[in-house]
Amino acid sequence: MTKFIFVTGGVVSGLGKGITSASLGMLMKARSFRTTNIKIDPYLNYDAGTMNPYQHGEVFVLDDGGEVDLDLGNYERFLDTNLSFDHNITTGKVYSAVIEKERKGEYLGATVQVIPHVTNEIKERIRRIARDYDVVIVEIGGTVGDIESMPFLEAARQMQLEEGRENVAFVHVTYVPKLKVVGEQKTKPTQHSVKELRSLGIQPDAIVARSEDKLEESARRKISLFTNVSEEAVISAYDVEDTYNVPLMLENEGLARYLTKRLGLPEREPELERWAEIVEKYKNLEESVEIAIVGKYVKLSDSYLSIKEALKHSSVANGVKVKIRWIEAEDIERAGARLLEGVDGIIVPGGFGARGTEGKMRAIQYAREKNIPFLGICFGFQLTVVEFARNVLGLKDAHSTEINPQTPYPVVDLMPEQRDLNRLGGTMRLGAYPVHIKPNTLAKELYGKEIIYERHRHRWEVNPEYIKKFEEAGLVFSGIAGDDERRMEILELPGHRYFIATQFHPEFKSRPFRPAPVFHGLVRAAKEKKGI
Repeated sequence: MTKFIFVTGGVVSGLGKGITSASLGMLMKARSFRTTNIKIDPYLNYDAGTMNPYQHGEVFVLDDGGEVDLDLGNYERFLDTNLSFDHNITTGKVYSAVIEKERKGEYLGATVQVIPHVTNEIKERIRRIARDYDVVIVEIGGTVGDIESMPFLEAARQMQLEEGRENVAFVHVTYVPKLKVVGEQKTKPTQHSVKELRSLGIQPDAIVARSEDKLEESARRKISLFTNVSEEAVISAYDVEDTYNVPLMLENEGLARYLTKRLGLPEREPELERWAEIVEKYKNLEESVEIAIVGKYVKLSDSYLSIKEALKHSSVANGVKVKIRWIEAEDIERAGARLLEGVDGIIVPGGFGARGTEGKMRAIQYAREKNIPFLGICFGFQLTVVEFARNVLGLKDAHSTEINPQTPYPVVDLMPEQRDLNRLGGTMRLGAYPVHIKPNTLAKELYGKEIIYERHRHRWEVNPEYIKKFEEAGLVFSGIAGDDERRMEILELPGHRYFIATQFHPEFKSRPFRPAPVFHGLVRAAKEKKGI
């Protein structure tokens, strides 16, 4: 029978419920249980696709085209798995389904209410995913007490009643501050948070106490006493430099062992040797390279979380630590390319809209002309095409019609069938698509395959009318869409130290043990440039 572990949060947001949930999932999978993670987001948006990265961090894209919360990226990386759009449950999805059923008459004239109709929809969605797994970790976003989270917490409470207490456990992530004035850890916020949770009918089985330093034994005892949670289930989750160390920390604290026993699962030793090895390797890296990320959301680095993680994976693989120089694209427009001086590599990532466009292209030009290792992603790919058109082909006012619909040289444009702006929402290219890689190219050297499947999130394409001109000028389109040969997927510049750009988002499929090839190549080229 499937076992469910609900992870809730209290006191403040941003405590690391996502990393805790991902780590717990990984520890269960390391014990050979078929494990998956589900993320519940209480916002009314149907999905994360329209959300500003400054408010919510990056939009993570799945193989099936689902635009989801960044925590699903953590789940995929920690569990080394591919999830589906159904693994992200939002209030928008739930209420849309309930209203659609009401309109179809499926409730047979009943007065549609939060209980039972909304809670039943939530439970049904969780159980639909759970059919193929031994253990399902369900993270409920937000904090206890938020009005948006109430239906989901109620659904979780009902599931323990219906599935049986032996099959459902609750883990509460909370905050234990240490006030400088008194110099001791304070447990009162945790006590109040658990009191709020218990008022909703949920008694936590374990508490993950987030704190700057290791939890003091006196604080552990106090939390246990006032929350009715055994001391062995009060878990110290103190700050660590590397989030990949969190599963090892939680394992040492005994969280997975306790929950295994609590849920009546067979006790097994986890296989964590490879994970521990990669954590140790990253910790002991001495040499470093500096790579600039030139974007429009750099003030919130979680906007580029998967890129950061892909660089970390490539760090270990290349035996060199990557230091990131965050550069706002608009700052380059004001101060010039001197902001890039001294870097060993440059990334221009994806992003929508005109802001910072010229700054990004100046960074691309700097990388191309100064022979700096370069990687462009999605919009960065498109702007690489525009920069080349302007400064190599001499098409001075070339642009993407997304930014300048009146450009005389629309080198990046919508495909003819996409130009019905009334259908704009249906023309996004989302999810994993096949890419054919040409032989004798850098892309073929990096991937070692003729066909790859990578995740996309874009609408505009390289204008097929200009491809021949680009190729005659030396630009190579080394990857072409497997489902539509008009679509260019990878470009590169022969003779350059490392200059490559992809229409897709390679960072979304990068894993700790399998770094994305184009990121691996970038870090390797940066290392060679620095002479390491």
